[in-house]
Formats: sequence, C-alpha cells, structure tokens
Amino acid sequence: MMKTLLVSLLLAVAMTLSAQDRSVSGGERSVLSVRASQYPRISADHRASFKVKAPHAKSVQIDLGKKYDMVRDENGEWTCTTEPLGPGFHYYFLVIDGVPVADPASESFYGCSMMTSGIEIPYPEGDTRFSLADVPHGEIRMKRYFSKTANAWRRMFVYTPPCYEKSSVSYPVLYLQHGGGEDERGWSQQGLTDIILDNLIARGEAVPMIIVMLDGNTKDFNSELFNDCIPFVEKTYRVKADKDSRALAGLSMGGIQTLNACITHPECFSYIGVFSSGWWVQSRHGMPAHETEKYYEKLKAHKDEFNKGFKQFWFSMGGKEDIAYQNCQAMLKRFDEIGIRYTYFETPGGHTWPVWRGSLYRFAPLLFK
Repeated sequence: MMKTLLVSLLLAVAMTLSAQDRSVSGGERSVLSVRASQYPRISADHRASFKVKAPHAKSVQIDLGKKYDMVRDENGEWTCTTEPLGPGFHYYFLVIDGVPVADPASESFYGCSMMTSGIEIPYPEGDTRFSLADVPHGEIRMKRYFSKTANAWRRMFVYTPPCYEKSSVSYPVLYLQHGGGEDERGWSQQGLTDIILDNLIARGEAVPMIIVMLDGNTKDFNSELFNDCIPFVEKTYRVKADKDSRALAGLSMGGIQTLNACITHPECFSYIGVFSSGWWVQSRHGMPAHETEKYYEKLKAHKDEFNKGFKQFWFSMGGKEDIAYQNCQAMLKRFDEIGIRYTYFETPGGHTWPVWRGSLYRFAPLLFK
C-alpha cells in the first residue's frame, strides 16, 4: 500500500513538473532564478523573458536601465521579453504601479541602495574568466569587527586563497571597495571575486593573495580603513604588513575613496586600482569640486615620490557610456599636466558589474610581482 502511494506521488510530481515545463517559453531559466521558478528565462540570443503574477496591478514594467512594459493575460500574469542583453550581471527591478520592487522569482542583491533583483547573461562560448572551474577553490568569510570610527559593530568579507589553510606563510592583501548604493557584499556576490581569483591563481597568472572587502558606507572612510580595518586584518589573518604587500582598489564611489586614501597615505600602498571613477568635476553630494584641489596640490608637490612609490596606478573605464567617464578624463588630464604616471584601460559596458569584473580580472595579475 505504502509503495503504491509513493509511486503515485512521484508520478504526480513528475506530471506537474512536465506541465510546468510545457507552460514556459523557450530558452533556459536564469542561473539566478530562485529554486522552483522558471523565470526569468534567457534565450539563445540573450533576450530575457519575465513573468509575474499581479492580478490587481494596473501596470507592470521591467526596469533594466531601459524600461519594458509587461502585458497582462486573463489570469493576471504579466510577461515581457527584452532586446538582447550584454553578458554578465545586471540589476533589474519590477515596477508595479510605479513602485520599484525586487522580483520574487529571482535572487536579490543589495544595489541601488535597496534590495533588488539580478540576472546573469551568459558570456560567449570559450570565455571562462568568470566561470566556476575544476580548480582549487579559496574561501570567502564574513568577519565582524568593532569599529571605533562608527562606534558600532561592522563586518567585512575576506577572500583567502586555496593554499591559505594548508600553509603557514603570510600573504599580500588587496583591499577592494564597492560602489555607491552597494555594500561589503558587492564584490563577493555580484563581482565573483573568489571565482576570478581562483581561476587566475590556478593558471599561475596571479599570485595567491588575500582580498578584503569592506563596507564603504561610513562617515570617515580613511579612519575606518587605517584605524579599524587594516589593524584588524593584520591581527586576524596571516598577511604581510608592508607597503609593497598592500594594494587598494575600488569602483565608482569606492574608486574615489581609493584615490583619497592613497594620496593622503602613499606610504601604505604600492598598488592602486580605480575602476569607473574619478574626482568630481562639479560639486556633488555636498562635496564642493574645489576640495579635490588639495589632492592635485599634493600630487604636484610630491610628483616624484608618487611616481616612484606606486608600482601600479591603474585606471579602467566602461567606455564613453560610463557615467564617470568625463570625471575620469578630466582627472587624468590633470595628471598628465602634473606628470603623474598611470595606466589606463577602457572597455565597452558602461557603469556596470561586467566592466568591474573585467577590471579586477586585469588588475589582479599586476599585483605583488
């Protein structure tokens, strides 16, 4: 009797799953779709299809930077399909009657200053830079620490390379900052930091290193970094505690924090990476543009020291469509006038995670050589 009942249940589940499969459109479900959801779906030409049940809504859209109107059927289900999307991670919102919300069918991420949805568009065949591979894997750990700057408990995420647990040696460390509207989770989740480094280290293209991802949402980033985070890291992990074994990099807001920290404390870092960022040309967020002149003046007064002290002063930009493009170009023009040496890399993609993943992929192999 029990055996017969079990077989009947299994057949019922199989029939249900089969019916679900027949009810969905073509393509493959997104790797970021939640467990039982068949949407979002991605077609062979990288169009994304969405479905949401909202029978009482008057209007529903998908917002991927460009808004797509969804169409309602008689069951109260709304659907739409986008035009082809570029490879990599993209934030998106459901906009229901004008209110942006996360899509319950997809994994959520902290970005744009709220929990929002993400979709991952496959990279071209053969592009395995950001793919999970059969190589030794490191770990990303969440560590809590007490910040005297914030007078509160805060947390960081720390990548340790595959060899960390089996060795007793100390490693160089990269402090890696997220952008505005994000937090310390950004690089480990949206950025795929561990996958990028695992693959580079396995191929011998990057040296094993520790990567520390901090929460840049603080009233005084320099104080948080130098008085709280670096001492905690150097006490907690086996890291080399000298200038040539430290790197600092960040994207967007984190890029500005990186610039401010490295110019005021050039004795602390030998490797600097700035992704999709540059000092503001015009005043913004209460910071007068003229305040950046103090950094240019310091660069001018100590040009030779900066040129000698920074083994890498590396900038990347997501093409002219990057919202930070003009700020970066104006800043680099000032660097040229002063005589500051730097390396510049540009790739299409705008102000997006695909650009920043690619930036880390290019920057990491330059470190600690």
